Amino acid sequence: MTDTAIAWDTYARQRPERRPTNARGERTWFNWTQYEDHGPGAELLGVQTGARVLDLGCGKGGNAAHLAALGMRAVGVDVSATQLHAARGRWGKMPGLELHQAEAVRFLQETGEVFDAVYSVYGALWFTDPAQLLPVVRERLRPGGRLVFSQQPPVEGCYGCQASYIPRGDDEDPLVVKRWDYEPDVWERMLVTYGFTDARARVWEAPPGPRTVGTLTVEARASCP
Repeated sequence: MTDTAIAWDTYARQRPERRPTNARGERTWFNWTQYEDHGPGAELLGVQTGARVLDLGCGKGGNAAHLAALGMRAVGVDVSATQLHAARGRWGKMPGLELHQAEAVRFLQETGEVFDAVYSVYGALWFTDPAQLLPVVRERLRPGGRLVFSQQPPVEGCYGCQASYIPRGDDEDPLVVKRWDYEPDVWERMLVTYGFTDARARVWEAPPGPRTVGTLTVEARASCP
């Protein structure tokens, strides 16, 4: 299996930068789906100005920067130095934004901070074994704090740990990383097992057009003692 930092550095170099503004002319915005100007926004997190929010797999930092612009303390974590270099280049002077290069489980194990919300957009919640990640997310969430993540819905019949391929050059084999795919009801039951409540998973349909793959979002709260 490919070293994850190398894989996500490769992925980062292939991805375009976030647009200067969205369709509404906003310089920062929150996007859960793989489509531009589509789907819900930061309201899924259920937090207000002053909240402490953690982005696991923050990539180039656009979502975390939006939360910082709303007056939250946004902490972004990513294993890729290339992703974070791009994030710092664009958002590094944003008040309230803090970026760390680290693997998600290790960061959560080592930080002493408690967060009001933890989220992941096609990030670490998709590409980390939930048996390792969910318990440490629960430990770092305040009672009642929200966990929200999005990813592509599973292909029918392909559940659990799957291979995900990151292309390279024409004469090179793709890089391979692991991802974890489950049906919505399985995610809901799994979250309850690991100390969450009010778990809800749903699929947002793709916008009109040639692409038909929707976006799975999963929401839950850290249970109270």
